[in-house]
Formats: sequence, structure tokens, C-alpha cells
Amino acid sequence: MTSPPQLRQPCPPGACDCGREQLADCAPPAQRILMLTRQEEKKLLQRLENLNDLADLYHLQQRLYDNLGIRLNISPGHNEVRTRLGVLIELEAQPGLCRKTRREIPAAIRRGLERNPDVLYRLLDAHDLLGSG
Repeated sequence: MTSPPQLRQPCPPGACDCGREQLADCAPPAQRILMLTRQEEKKLLQRLENLNDLADLYHLQQRLYDNLGIRLNISPGHNEVRTRLGVLIELEAQPGLCRKTRREIPAAIRRGLERNPDVLYRLLDAHDLLGSG
């Protein structure tokens, strides 16, 4: 017999603008974001900080969407990119995604880019910013 999946504890009232209450009447696929518990979030952030290469970043981006419905867009900024801070990392608005998590995911990716600058260079090259063509 399987137990129901553990759901994230609700944020204290007034502390977050995640819109968790909007998910109460939604179908189960829309509620999958609630399966990101605090413990699972820590694992995710650790994984994002330890990027191996650009393919790993794209793989994690796809897994976030497949498993949790989180759409993550990563691209070089419109202006000049001199550091990892010039990379745009955006999470699309989604009910149930905690404000803290919306802040922590891009920060973890930036730390991963800082640890492994080769990933940043490959990302820039993938958008033809290093003039390879």
C-alpha cells in the first residue's frame, strides 16, 4: 500500500504570496509544485549549485518542468555580460511556488556558475555571444 505524497507545509499567513490556496480546487497535475518539501528543496538547491556542464543545467531545467511544473528561463542579459550576474534567470509565475524558493533557485544557479565558470562560457557560446560563428 502506498502512502500519499508528502506535501509542503503552508507558509505562515501573510508571510508569503505563493497563492497556495488557489491550488485547492485545481487538478492534481497543477498541485505537483506542493510536493517540493523543504527537505527536497534543499536537495534541489544543492544539485543546482553543483552543475557539471551546460547539458546538466539544461537537464535540470527540463526536470524542474517535468516534475514540478516550474518553467525556468536562463539566458544572457540584454546588455553586456561581464560576470555571472549578467545572466538572466527567470522563473515564470506559478501558484504554489514560495517566494523564498523563487529567490533561492536563481541564487543557487548563480553559485553553480561561479563554481564552474565553464558552464557560463558554454551558455554564452550557445547564444553565440563569444563570436564562434
